[in-house]
Amino acid sequence: MKIYNHIDEFKQIHNAVVTIGTFDGVHIGHQKIISHLQEVAKKNKGETVILTFFPHPRMILHPDDLNIKLISTMDEKAEKLAVMGVDHLIITPFTRDFSNLTPQDYIREILVEKIGTRHIIIGYDHRFGKDRKGGLKELQSYASEYGFDVEEIPEQDINDVAVSSTKIRNAILSGDARTASDFLGYAFQLKGKVIKGDQLGRVLGFPTANLFIEENYKLIPSDGIYAVTIEFNFDETGQKPAMGMAYIGHRPTINGMSRNIEANIFDFDEDIYGHTIRINFLNFLRGDKKFNSLDDLKEQLKKDEKAARKILQRPE
Repeated sequence: MKIYNHIDEFKQIHNAVVTIGTFDGVHIGHQKIISHLQEVAKKNKGETVILTFFPHPRMILHPDDLNIKLISTMDEKAEKLAVMGVDHLIITPFTRDFSNLTPQDYIREILVEKIGTRHIIIGYDHRFGKDRKGGLKELQSYASEYGFDVEEIPEQDINDVAVSSTKIRNAILSGDARTASDFLGYAFQLKGKVIKGDQLGRVLGFPTANLFIEENYKLIPSDGIYAVTIEFNFDETGQKPAMGMAYIGHRPTINGMSRNIEANIFDFDEDIYGHTIRINFLNFLRGDKKFNSLDDLKEQLKKDEKAARKILQRPE
């Protein structure tokens, strides 16, 4: 997949089959649209083009809303689209000026002059242009003038999968990792660099990899313990993830102040400080709680490990 970090980097192609959206999470609803996009491109001997935006439009249009969190970072989104076999991904910086384009200017300048769109596929609720006034009707009205075909994915087809990014966010925020995975079509992930902690886990006999996530807009699951898998070489094929359990919380037993994200990797003792890892959240084990002593915490962690291993189906 070719990635363009600005639409000005993209050169018109002969037969562009296009869809547009933020595609946060690239969930099973998005996957349905993209699969259809590929079918149309194959039928018309064209190439698939996805036009997406960064920052997320809500971050620009509502800058004071600090609660805007996304399921996937831009890198994670691009990785999922590449795996699906998309030909071209255009990442357009979303600005106030861009948001003020009229629907006609958006169609003419972006879809026609920049991309060379010959076929466009949109979800039933897709809106674009100033004040989100553009939609299927506007695309259809200019289709013959600019020489492209328009297709809308019906509401029924989208709703058949009963999924939305909002439902997934709510599942993640409530700790429902299994529902999030069902809607995403893969396990929810956190990717970041392993940094040094205070070594408490090592003292307890459960050393952890402390994760630092650079993107402050990345959604973080609710506090608690999770059964997870951990990937170290996720850019390489054939790498089997390690098994483990992850903790998210403020470590109330020691009156911790900061919110930590850390993973205990089973049967693992290598030095991975400074490495980037990915944690896949498979199942919620329990909520965070304050224990009376470190010994009590240690005993609970033993039970957590046993429960996690059972879920992950790996012998103790």
